[in-house]
Amino acid sequence: MARALDLPETAKALDRYGRRASAVVTGGCVLFVPAAGVALVAPGKPWADDLIGALVALGVLVLGAGAGSWFLARRMRRVLGSGAWSAHAAVAVRSVRTTETVVLRSPAGDGLWPLEVVAVRQRYEPLRPGPDGVMWWCGDPTRGGVLAPPGGGALLWTRPVKHRRARRRIVEQAARTDLLGRAAPVQPQVRDLVPPVTGPVTGPVTATVPAPRVSLVEPPESDTSGAPTYARLAAHAGRQAVARPRTGTRRPEADVREVAWWCVRSLRRAAGVGRVLMSLAFCAATAVAAVLRPEGGGLMKLFLVAMVALAALAYSGHRLLTSGIPAVRLMARAAHSPVPAPRRYVLLHDPQDGVPVLVVFAAHGGPHDLPEGLLPLVAPGTAKHPWLGLPSDPAGTVELRGWRDFSADGLPVVVARFEGRALWPAGPYRPAGGAEGAALLARLAPPMSPPALQEEDSAPRAAL
Repeated sequence: MARALDLPETAKALDRYGRRASAVVTGGCVLFVPAAGVALVAPGKPWADDLIGALVALGVLVLGAGAGSWFLARRMRRVLGSGAWSAHAAVAVRSVRTTETVVLRSPAGDGLWPLEVVAVRQRYEPLRPGPDGVMWWCGDPTRGGVLAPPGGGALLWTRPVKHRRARRRIVEQAARTDLLGRAAPVQPQVRDLVPPVTGPVTGPVTATVPAPRVSLVEPPESDTSGAPTYARLAAHAGRQAVARPRTGTRRPEADVREVAWWCVRSLRRAAGVGRVLMSLAFCAATAVAAVLRPEGGGLMKLFLVAMVALAALAYSGHRLLTSGIPAVRLMARAAHSPVPAPRRYVLLHDPQDGVPVLVVFAAHGGPHDLPEGLLPLVAPGTAKHPWLGLPSDPAGTVELRGWRDFSADGLPVVVARFEGRALWPAGPYRPAGGAEGAALLARLAPPMSPPALQEEDSAPRAAL
């Protein structure tokens, strides 16, 4: 059986999850050390008792969160080590009365699995089902399992919704999105796949292979139509654009060619200026509270809050000076490049983290051209509508400027301009022929079944 854990991206994601859990557990234990020190230095003093109580309470809270994450990491390892990935049509169901929920269609296509996501919202939002509506699953829907975007590079633990009334409401809401009527997604491709066993499907789709080597990029040797051509990617981007909500308008911002970079809203956000200002405001509010309450036991609690605020200020300031400002300076230099390079583009989104990506093609060519490079973009919109400000057309032409500076890994820094406004990069311009570029391209447009490819041949004619 080809285990999900045999996929390198899944193994790396699980290791990262486990390291974060261990770091949180260590941080919780470390907080008990100063509490013990204060108890030895100043036993019985009121301010010491307040400080010790605050440190112990914070340590218990952090230790409990880390222990819970470590326990989930162990459960993920057991599930991923004994099962295989299967692709499912999925939809996210949001409700103020319940936790974040994802509904998967069963492999047989005649049932729905409502699953609660065991993760904070900030971690779940980038991984929620995107416009493609496809998620990977490994586990038992009656006991829980691991959910991941296509590619298996980010992991979420899920459990079944237990309350009968909530299950019925969530399933009805998911059924109204035509989840049962969607086409079956293509399962992860496995090299040397033996003929599957016929019979009814009773659980996640698995496959038997002579060796646990999983390939998610290469299509079957008999299928040569799965290449990432302009026509195929344009049709894929068109489906994503239809499913992508577009409400509201994006406020205009200054042109970096006419003003300094700190006058441009998007560059300030990319550099991390907002985080520094919020930390400064937090420190100022703590100082004012300490001045207004110079006496009493609450002063030690304010002191502890001030230490947290100063730590946040130091961290955000370090990020601003070491990585934020140098990165936006390179972007500004690229935007000042006098010679534009026109290219065709296809706008897709990375299902692993939701980052929009421009797949770049030669300026002149046909529908069967292969991409030249890939440019991840910073979503210019708001937190609620991150796609605002991106090109409304899923495929078209764009100007690229830059290639004068290079990132730490030797890749060029490029800025795209569309209809007079800049689209700021979230990373360097990556050639499509490299190993990382090919892996990103496979996530953006996974291999499709032959019938779906035949339907695509005539779909992108209008975009061309």
